[in-house]
Amino acid sequence: MEREPVVFVGTSDLSGHFRGKSFAAADLPARLRRGVGISPTNLFLSAFGPIQFTPFGTPGEVLLIPDPDTRVHVPFEGSTAEHFYLGDLRELDGAPWAYCPRQVLRSALRRLENEFGLRLLASFEQEFTYSGVAPHPPQPYELGAYRQAGVFGEALLGALRQAGVIPEAFLSEFAPRQFEVTTAPAIGLKAADDAVITRELAQAVAYRLGHRVSFVPIPQPTAVGNGTHIHWSFLDRHGDAAMYDPAGRWNLSQQGRQFIAGVLHHLPELCAITTPSVCSYYRLRPDRWAPVRSDVGDLDRGSALRICPLPRVEPTQLARQLHVEFRVADATASPYLTLAMLVQSGLQGLRWQRDLDSHQPAPLPADLGQALEWLEHSELARDCLGVGLRDAYVKFKRAEIAGLAQLSEEEICRRYAEVY
Repeated sequence: MEREPVVFVGTSDLSGHFRGKSFAAADLPARLRRGVGISPTNLFLSAFGPIQFTPFGTPGEVLLIPDPDTRVHVPFEGSTAEHFYLGDLRELDGAPWAYCPRQVLRSALRRLENEFGLRLLASFEQEFTYSGVAPHPPQPYELGAYRQAGVFGEALLGALRQAGVIPEAFLSEFAPRQFEVTTAPAIGLKAADDAVITRELAQAVAYRLGHRVSFVPIPQPTAVGNGTHIHWSFLDRHGDAAMYDPAGRWNLSQQGRQFIAGVLHHLPELCAITTPSVCSYYRLRPDRWAPVRSDVGDLDRGSALRICPLPRVEPTQLARQLHVEFRVADATASPYLTLAMLVQSGLQGLRWQRDLDSHQPAPLPADLGQALEWLEHSELARDCLGVGLRDAYVKFKRAEIAGLAQLSEEEICRRYAEVY
């Protein structure tokens, strides 16, 4: 049987799914120049597949162009290789398409650097369940959980490193079958790229072992959830850490405090982007070790933003170690849009010189519908996403809510677990 290698190019879309098109590997040089044509409506495929809402209908064409710096090629013995690129959506004349998730993030990062000379350094900590271990008894943080998982952890870390993503941690988490993988910090756009690649390679490794992973925010309404926690700090134009001030509260610089205050102030509208599924809000309930208010805490894993510990290192390394963890996110969100809105909200805090001490924590939205109400009238989202994408996103997500309206919470969780 004759075989010809295939290459895939995709992006993390409005549902947080990695979607795109494939082509013959022999055509790669040409595709790197001109990409592949797709319908604008492709970006509006629902979480479950069908088109529930699109502002474009059948007309139009955009180009999905592979970014050569994002190449992933991981061979698997006895199976096809994972060979894909992350891509940018562009107009037919090559101009950036306003709805492109990577472009939205790229623009937010550019504003942060141009206005304040800051670059975002971030990493994603992603929780998931793996079907290759028995669900009971749970073995949280035990060595036995790694034995049950067999080669999965080693194969995943190896695949990540082959793909140019530096793995930092792999651990057995609290819930049955739950694991967590964290990658090393990366600058700006690459941090989101690494998050997308990590999700895809976790699925790829599990598939080759006859199993699957699920990043569903919560597998059952009363279960322990799977969060996506984003660790971040800043570098200045010289590459030096810019958040540390030994005289500041929590060792934070004034810019760090203003940025955090901006995130907290805008958190209700951020939720519509960072926790964008119906079942996301089953996780954000009291006593789940998940955030329920727009608060910040020193070493507190129940806060929306956690000031992470400073280990005992040389004084010259303290500035590099200080970082913040954003905990109101999950894997139903596009990492690009999540980071873009996080940056934009912090940027607003810097512009308005918001005072962190005067922030009054408020409850997070109770459900996706409430979060979308905040987003619909958000000037922050208008500035970050553009009016067209903001308004279309709100309608897109409301169609998702309507499609699940007659289902129980248990059935809703099951539906999401099938596709994430």
